Parts: sequence; C-alpha cells; structure tokens
Amino acid sequence: MNKPLSAGLCLLLLCPIGAMAAGPFDGTWKVDMSKVQMPKKPDVLVLKDGVYECKTCVPPVSVKADGQDHPVTGHPYFDAMAVQVVDAHTVKETDKKGGKVVATSTTTVAADGKTARFEFSDSSNSNGAPVTGSGELKQVAAGPAGSHAISGSWLTASMDQMSDNATQITFKEEGDMFSMSAPTGQSYQAKMDGSDAPYKGDPGINGVTVKKTGKNTIVETDKRDGKVVIVLTSTVSADGKTMNVVMDDKLRNRTMHFVAEKQ
Repeated sequence: MNKPLSAGLCLLLLCPIGAMAAGPFDGTWKVDMSKVQMPKKPDVLVLKDGVYECKTCVPPVSVKADGQDHPVTGHPYFDAMAVQVVDAHTVKETDKKGGKVVATSTTTVAADGKTARFEFSDSSNSNGAPVTGSGELKQVAAGPAGSHAISGSWLTASMDQMSDNATQITFKEEGDMFSMSAPTGQSYQAKMDGSDAPYKGDPGINGVTVKKTGKNTIVETDKRDGKVVIVLTSTVSADGKTMNVVMDDKLRNRTMHFVAEKQ
C-alpha cells in the first residue's frame, strides 16, 4: 500500500461516523415550478383617476400613475415607484432604491379582462444577476367602474418562467449547525435549536431561527428586526430525492406550497 493512500485511510478511520454521514438536507435543491401551489388569497389593485393603488401590499401603496418616480415608505426593498399606463390594458411598474432601479414589471390584461400576463426583472434582494420570470394572473373580482383594466382582485394562476437563481438553494448540516446559501446572495448559519442567528444578504430579513422538528423536517423562521415575516417548513422525502416546503407569509397572511428536487 502506498504511503499517501495509507495516510488517507487512517484519517478516514479516525473520523467520527456522524461527521461522515450526510444529513437529509445536504446538497443543492431546485424548485419544480410545475408543482408550485400559489397563495389562495388575491392581490387587490386599483388604477383610477390617475392614481395606482396596491391595497394588499404591506404597507399599502398609493402613487400617481404618471410614469414619474414617487416616494414610498415602509418597504425594505424599494423606496420609490413609477407606474406608467402604456395603454388601456398594459401597465409598467419601475421600483427604485436609492435612485437605482431594482425591479421592473409589465402586466398586460387580456381583452376579456379575466386574465393577465406579467413579466418581471427583480434585483431588489439579489447581490448578483436579477431574478427574472413571467406568469399569468386570474381575476376573481372586478375593479371599480371607470377604472383601468388592471384593477380588481387577482390570483397568481401560474409562474411558467423563473430564472435558475430564484429556484435553487443549498443546505448543509454540520453537527448542530444548519447553513443555507442561495445564488442571489442570501445566507445564514444557525444552530438547530431555535436560537437566533443573523440572516445575511437580504434587505427585508436580518434574523433567522432554525428548529429541527423531526429527522427529515426543518422549520425556518425569518425575521425583520425581531418580527417574524416568513415561516418555512421543509420536509425531505424518505428516499431523499424531494423536499416539500410550506411557506407561510406572516406579513401578507398568505401560504404557498412547493416541491424541490435534489440536484
């Protein structure tokens, strides 16, 4: 037996078994967009008399729809918004923070007013390339008389396009520590006993707790200045190939479900 191989085997035999065993969450996971269950509560928008309102935003937004920048407060990801009425069925929104564009979206309502298509580019919580995507909205209640076609209560019916940096995440278990990293720059390292730890790389989240509630289940609680904003419950399947996630948005009182596959 050659010396390097002998030394390597000695080190291997000296390692504790627990240190060699990979946890069920270890590795990179990718969301299967075909299995995403969107929230069942609608977003309520009104564009009338030259004013755009997002009534279900937290906090609510109300700005002139004149294509110019207008300040908004209470939102960690942007501090100004411009809403441009392109035509009777299309609206473009541009969000800025500190004078820099952080997100754009264009929504076009179908001729019958019952569905709408949207596409967006969002770098408000990305430290690299922006997240991009598109999808379809379904109207469940019409807007007030005389309002723009975008007005009404809308459910996100589907997300048929999402960039990879928005759908991938990497986890690692080491002893009693659990770590997360994402292509958009978010990361944390926390004990799995529910104690507070810093959350890095996201303007809207600065704290996190992680609690292992079962062999294959983790509950992650994201916080902003001590206030809970999101709770994610993730459970890895017995074969280790898929992860079911329930995301409870505490700020907007909405819940969504998705499935991620081990890469």
